[in-house]
Amino acid sequence: MGTFFVILNVVVLLGLAALLFFMQKRHVSFSKRVFTALGLGILLGGALQLIYNADSEVISKSMDWYSLLGNGYVRLLQMIVIPLVMVSIITAIMNIKGGKKLGKISASVLLTLVLTTAIAAAVGIASATAFGLNAGDLLNGQEEQDRGAALESRLGDVEGLTLPQQILSFIPTNPFEDMTGARPSSTLAVVIFSAFIGLAVLGLDRKNAQQAETFRGIVNAVHGVVMRIVTMILRITPYGILALIAKMMATTEWSGIVRLGEFVIASYVALIVMFVIHLVILLVFGLNPVTYLKKVVSPLVFAFTSRSSAATIPLNIETQRKKLGVSEGVANLSASFGATIGQNGCAGIYPAMLAVMIAPVANVPIDLPFILTLIAVVAISSFGVAGVGGGATFAALIVLSTMNLPVALAGLLIAVEPLIDMGRTALNVNDSMVAGVVTGKVTGELDKDVYDSNDTPELEAAQA
Repeated sequence: MGTFFVILNVVVLLGLAALLFFMQKRHVSFSKRVFTALGLGILLGGALQLIYNADSEVISKSMDWYSLLGNGYVRLLQMIVIPLVMVSIITAIMNIKGGKKLGKISASVLLTLVLTTAIAAAVGIASATAFGLNAGDLLNGQEEQDRGAALESRLGDVEGLTLPQQILSFIPTNPFEDMTGARPSSTLAVVIFSAFIGLAVLGLDRKNAQQAETFRGIVNAVHGVVMRIVTMILRITPYGILALIAKMMATTEWSGIVRLGEFVIASYVALIVMFVIHLVILLVFGLNPVTYLKKVVSPLVFAFTSRSSAATIPLNIETQRKKLGVSEGVANLSASFGATIGQNGCAGIYPAMLAVMIAPVANVPIDLPFILTLIAVVAISSFGVAGVGGGATFAALIVLSTMNLPVALAGLLIAVEPLIDMGRTALNVNDSMVAGVVTGKVTGELDKDVYDSNDTPELEAAQA
């Protein structure tokens, strides 16, 4: 009988996917299909949660098939991330006549990411304080204790990691290994290697123009092929979102969320406040935040459901270029850097809130010196945070160990990690897009007419 229900659940998923395909054939806009997929996924997952237990065998086997569509989509995006970043950055730099503008662009992106992370840390501290969060008030069950022990075992991997050591880890010793995503900083390493290639081509222009042009032709051809692959993959975004959100809703232990509900609410209050601050930043630079909101729906929804900043890079780049008017070079740099540096949600708000919660348990006073030190530590440690699920844990380990706080207590929040991580990832991606738009405005690499347009053009990926 269990097999029958598994098959039934899969058939329902396929039926909803068929509905999305019908909408695509009727030329329903990409954003509407994304939101429809999100709503259908919530309804489907919620229904499965009500009918079966979240840990039942039927749910487990059904989710294996759901993962084929949802996680399969994420893996396809992860497959193309490194090639996309590499060829796009090389292409962008090759078209820059001189390196001064490249330096200004990079500095602007990094400064925006790090400063907003410091602000996010302050927001996290304020939220945790306002809600009176205290790790000592949380029920520490066996699962949380096991998670705490696992975190302590990982502490050796990050303990004593200094800022120079973190920066040193960005420099690739084997770029081909980094192309496999072997390290948390692999994406940044590929960015650096690609930048060297682009700058080398600019230098080759002066030495051997013919060789430079030959290489440009090869890279441009590869870039065209990679972008075509991206288009093919992004077309299945609604189907991936449908499966991902359905799985999340069906497998979430809501009892744990209720028990830690205050922390969940405090976290989302902080995330929303920081999101509003992003919009205020755009307003300060003379950019209409309402127009911005209309155009960034697709990457934010995908980031929310996939919980992966790295996997969102293709959508991030295309949205900046096609809808927000950001130049190709700036879009690639901001999306790539934003996936591993200055993540406002995972490396900013989350570690700061944990530190404020855990400090009273460790008898550490939360005074002004503690707060200022915590903000500085969060901002510095935000370099090199992995842009996939688990990056927030890595950031928390560094911050808590640097502040001499017990890292094991971070395991108390295991039950709500997936739910909070969804909002954190969306904020991370939004920050990288804000960094791209702001940098484009400052450096003259923003097409204001495209940004101000009331039209929300379809991404190429959405065009059937």
